[in-house]
Amino acid sequence: MSRILGAPGRAWLRWVDRIGRRESGEALALFRIGSGAAVVASVLSVVMAGLVRPIWIDAAHGGILPLTGGWLVQALGGATPSVVWGLVVVTLLAGVTLTLGIAGRVSALVAAQGMLALTSLDTDTRCSYDPLLVNSLWLLVLADSTATLSVQCRRRHGRWMDARLVAAWPRYLIIVQLVVLYTATGLHKISLSWTPGGGFSALYYILQQPSWQHGDMTWLAHVYPVTQVGTAVTWIWELTWPLVLLALYVRSTAERGGRARRWFDRLRLRTVYAVIGLGIHLTIPLVMVVGPFSLVTLAYYPCLFRAEELRAMGRGCARRWPWRRGGG
Repeated sequence: MSRILGAPGRAWLRWVDRIGRRESGEALALFRIGSGAAVVASVLSVVMAGLVRPIWIDAAHGGILPLTGGWLVQALGGATPSVVWGLVVVTLLAGVTLTLGIAGRVSALVAAQGMLALTSLDTDTRCSYDPLLVNSLWLLVLADSTATLSVQCRRRHGRWMDARLVAAWPRYLIIVQLVVLYTATGLHKISLSWTPGGGFSALYYILQQPSWQHGDMTWLAHVYPVTQVGTAVTWIWELTWPLVLLALYVRSTAERGGRARRWFDRLRLRTVYAVIGLGIHLTIPLVMVVGPFSLVTLAYYPCLFRAEELRAMGRGCARRWPWRRGGG
């Protein structure tokens, strides 16, 4: 068969085989939980800050600016209090049901449309993570993310976890989205301060801007080299994320063998990049006001690993948990 099809045909068969693969659904379930929680956190942060009326409601009804919004807002009657608060409530409920794993695809679609409608009202207050979150929700429309770790799983099988197989290709798309996110972010860091020519000074100056600060950050002047290292690591790490795709490809084709393939796989680049990203995203909320950006992004991370790898990590963490050291 391979001789008849030729090289293009063999490549097509390999592509079909890869896209048709099925796997346990833990990674997609964790992505669903993180994305749903991010929807709730994003909308609730606006509600708790008392900013729904100022930034999302038209000036004719008590807001600050004249607002039109996207097609859904206009179809519902404009940026009036009843329309906007209705969208807020529906989006919050969709975020909660998505997190719990109730009507996964429907919840993701409703949450996506709600986020699009709300963030279309005032583009000046829209955050950079809003489009990423909407992309996450659309990926969940495509994925079977409630096969495990969900209320639907509990109702279907009487337990919270199940080994039912799901299509793997949505997880591949999620990985591609993450690689595009980081690589594009690195390419957009084109100011001199992110490069050796500017002394890797970007993070220091960013953290001196009041709009990003939790409080006084002048103390960073005493540890300035640390901020330079942070700038260099962040920039290089973002720019080189395509290496993660290469690492995943090398691992998935390990049966082909070869010294270079084995050497590259031993570098464990996927794990290294994930650990660096975890450190970056856990540090950012401590020193900067960025909303649920880290939560939105970290929701993608479980999809870098297969279900059996996630289970192995979970067992390893359980063995090292403090309460187990005393044998209790």
